[in-house]
Amino acid sequence: MNFKELGLDSRLLEGIEAIGYQNATPVQEQVIPSILAGKDIIASAQTGTGKTAAYLLPIVHKIIAAHEDEHIHALVIVPTRELAIQIAQNLDGLSYFTSISSIAVYGGGDGESFTREKKALSKGADIVICTPGRMLSHLNLGYVQIKSLKYLILDEADRMLDMGFYDDIMKIKSYLPEKRQNLLFSATMPMKIRELARKILHHPEEINISISKPAEKIKQEAFVVYETQKLELVKHLLQHHNFRSVIIFCSRKNHVKQLTLSLKKAKFSIEEMHSDLEQEKREEVISSFKNRKLNILVATDILARGIDIEDIDLVINYDVPNDGEDYIHRIGRTARAESDGIAYTLIEEREQNKFLTIEELLGHPVPKGIVPEQLGVTPAYSPKKFKPVKRRKPNNFKKKKSS
Repeated sequence: MNFKELGLDSRLLEGIEAIGYQNATPVQEQVIPSILAGKDIIASAQTGTGKTAAYLLPIVHKIIAAHEDEHIHALVIVPTRELAIQIAQNLDGLSYFTSISSIAVYGGGDGESFTREKKALSKGADIVICTPGRMLSHLNLGYVQIKSLKYLILDEADRMLDMGFYDDIMKIKSYLPEKRQNLLFSATMPMKIRELARKILHHPEEINISISKPAEKIKQEAFVVYETQKLELVKHLLQHHNFRSVIIFCSRKNHVKQLTLSLKKAKFSIEEMHSDLEQEKREEVISSFKNRKLNILVATDILARGIDIEDIDLVINYDVPNDGEDYIHRIGRTARAESDGIAYTLIEEREQNKFLTIEELLGHPVPKGIVPEQLGVTPAYSPKKFKPVKRRKPNNFKKKKSS
């Protein structure tokens, strides 16, 4: 379906054309008409399906059509500052030929950024994209022009609940007008998401875009190793191939820090990305990586969702992702914009069951690569053998010392 068939404002269509969009994605085809019709939506859709434009375009259209006053009309709540920044950038492009005002509100900045946010929120920006904690800080101070709000959007709601933002979301809801249109987007639909939807949405229309499989152009390969062999294998993979742009994903911050330090000592062009970094530093690292001044980025899953970096040659999962969808998000950073890509995953003994679950979601086993002989003997891939050990419940009573 062409965007012109959706009945959007001509100024929005100019922005769409300038960005280079032509036809709507499946999620956009289903979601945009329902939002324009004023319905609450609960949609199962993940990064890469076009969901951001699916809600931004109709919301901008409706704000333009209503000739609203200078108050906040739409609130988009997201789990991370990176996603907030990206959505704000997308909105800037789509609304370039309109008079829509917007601001991204997120933590991690300095006092100057908080003051700038306060000014925008007290004056009233049309659309605010925010992280829950930072927005709640502003709301608690009493100056946010929220009384005319008509649209509430929760993006990546499952990730927000995983990060412990449920209470913040419900507190933000208590500040909002009761009469509003609500949109909830989530990659998965577990029971906790449906419970949240029942408390926020009114008779929602449910839209399901099935989980995407990795692009066929991604060459997937896994290496079964011992934990102590991981570092040397990563060095080998990086040294024996001419990769221009690499992201290495780790599940823990301490793994990111240790791996980055070790690879820097080995003279690789590398930086780290995790939540301990100041916002200014994080933006500097991302900019250097996008501009090819930096070849390798070691990151936590903060980058797996929502960061739009194209032309990645290689993704390495230093740790096996927690679930199949995280795996797809991670390796989906490569083979974008019609290019090919490679995704390597390192599987140590305790992660074999986890990787088997991922293979079951994919519907096929991932080919296992050959580990260089110089790294020594490697474990067999036999995930059924490695069952998680059940922990005993702690005893609340202390044992008496024997006399």
